[in-house]
Amino acid sequence: MDPRHDVQALSDVDIHVYEAVAGPAVEHGWVGMDELVHITGLPGEEVRESLERLIGQGYVLPTPDGYGLGPHTFGVWR
Repeated sequence: MDPRHDVQALSDVDIHVYEAVAGPAVEHGWVGMDELVHITGLPGEEVRESLERLIGQGYVLPTPDGYGLGPHTFGVWR
């Protein structure tokens, strides 16, 4: 497993934002910033900072309309 994709390294906020991206992104392919702020209930700046971390680690990808899911890289160490 790629160490950049260590889910244990994500903060609670990052996991919350990732889950907020995942729901609409699975259904529509993307989610906009306003919707993410609404879904998470977090301040916009906190959502933006989390998205930067998630994008940097490849969990979330920017799209022309907002944000979508990156490659599914969650794995289990044995």
